[in-house]
Amino acid sequence: MKNYTITVNGNVYEVTVEEGFTGAAPAPKAASAAPKAAPKAAAAAPKAAPAPAANAGAEGAVKITCPMPGKIIAVKTAVGTAVKKGEVVIVLEAMKMENDIVAPQDGTIASISVAAGQSVEAGTVLVTMN
Repeated sequence: MKNYTITVNGNVYEVTVEEGFTGAAPAPKAASAAPKAAPKAAAAAPKAAPAPAANAGAEGAVKITCPMPGKIIAVKTAVGTAVKKGEVVIVLEAMKMENDIVAPQDGTIASISVAAGQSVEAGTVLVTMN
């Protein structure tokens, strides 16, 4: 822990800052716990299991994930479309700003996992491509 004295608009504040805190570490643990719970539910209902397996087969090798939580404004491509590196595939609204999510390389869109109007969390797979 480190102590600092900060002055804001003439007011003096004593602040203690904890070192080594990583706010992002709990999110992956929570995210990895959720998928473990989902297969148990799928095992209880055998009819639900084949649908995710069919979608998994359609996924491409390259996954484009959501960099921050937000809302999908537009999907600018379709499955089977050839895209170039840097081409916009999704428009994401986060913090009242529109962010272009672009293709990381040349390829073909294999699957689209989101739709316009959908809210997404950071790390969510938006699009896969080959």
